[in-house]
Amino acid sequence: MSRLVLVSNRVPDVKERVQSAGGLVVGLGEAVRDTEGLWFGWSGQHRENAVSSDVQIEQLHRVTFATVDLTTDQHTRFYENFANGTLWPLCHYRLEMIRYRREDYESYREVNTLFARKLAPLLQEDDVIWVHDYHLMTLGAELRALGVRNRIGYFLHIPLPPWSVTRVLPCAAELLRDLTQYDLIGVQTEEDRENFNSCFSAIGLFTRVEHFPIGIAPEEFREEARRNVDAPEVVRLMDSLRGRKLVIGVDRLDYSKGIPERIKGFEKLIRRYPQHEAKVVMLQIAPVSRAGVSAYQHLRREVDELSGHVNATFGTFDWTPVRFLTQSVPRHVLAGFHRRADIALVTPLRDGMNLVAKEYVAAQDGDDPGVLILSSLAGAAPELKAALQVNPYDPDQIAEALHLALTMKKEVRKKRWRFLNVEVQRNTAARWAAEFLSVLKEVR
Repeated sequence: MSRLVLVSNRVPDVKERVQSAGGLVVGLGEAVRDTEGLWFGWSGQHRENAVSSDVQIEQLHRVTFATVDLTTDQHTRFYENFANGTLWPLCHYRLEMIRYRREDYESYREVNTLFARKLAPLLQEDDVIWVHDYHLMTLGAELRALGVRNRIGYFLHIPLPPWSVTRVLPCAAELLRDLTQYDLIGVQTEEDRENFNSCFSAIGLFTRVEHFPIGIAPEEFREEARRNVDAPEVVRLMDSLRGRKLVIGVDRLDYSKGIPERIKGFEKLIRRYPQHEAKVVMLQIAPVSRAGVSAYQHLRREVDELSGHVNATFGTFDWTPVRFLTQSVPRHVLAGFHRRADIALVTPLRDGMNLVAKEYVAAQDGDDPGVLILSSLAGAAPELKAALQVNPYDPDQIAEALHLALTMKKEVRKKRWRFLNVEVQRNTAARWAAEFLSVLKEVR
């Protein structure tokens, strides 16, 4: 039986290999759950001196974890500058934030070459290779150059713009040519598939692109929410609300998530619908990421100022309208928070999928569920049609959706949740992985 070889920039750390994790780790964990596998990627370590030629190998059950170090310079140029300073804003339609430098692009290709050279000796003849995300667009071509003839699939977890946007990247055509060395490219939505095809068509290339919406492990998350509904941290949160409604947002602190816009929407709610004043609290959890990047520093200041403005304008001695947390909250506590929250406000300006929306649905008590407010620009929007969908750039529309959610009758909430839950239960992480790999194994 062939092995599954996963390649991602991020390899789960030791704790995540044995406990619940989020996002990509959950999806790929499902892929290797019942099979022999190899998971290859960056160790998370970067050093001043040249990288050791050694690959670090660890075994857990039937999965081998193989990692390599990067130099500090490689980490800066490949990861921070090109992957997150060029590709990330491009793919999220934030052209004004792109910072392209040729030396960063050369480092990106250098690290993809390093990954290929370290991975190739570990491969077996019948391995199926599955490469993940924007960090490793050229890895397939590098493996082919080394003579690897295994089936190689690629999945882009973030959006891809159409050629009219993508073409602003000076190296766009080169990256697209290298992407054709993959046997199958997977994306989250039909729109992303169409955009990929428009890019390939514009430069006279073709490779097979299909959309496979990623999901979560809903029963596991639901059980975690049930177990932690009365966890000490959850009880403390609910006691502090003093009976007020809870609106929750959970995001990495990133300009693609629409956090300033949703705070403005919450402020509009209080201004336009004074009946909710002192009766609702917005809890925004946004762990800091890429703290050394100026755009993220500016974003944190902006969110601090906006939340401070709302609290100074409307807050009282016993009511703080907006609570903004930048520290991480353990996953099991988040599950309990989700189950207790009356509303989830998930309003990214652009997102590949957004699994927080699905986790909120999974965490709910079906007899008295909360309401999901979801950006129409999230990758999850085509699936989760029963959510209250909003344009995240319109604070008034966010305010109107919040008012509707806060006043929605229980029977309407239950009906909407049932439709949402069907989709979350249907498109699981396990199904996503199985469907992609099934198509990959059929591609000729």
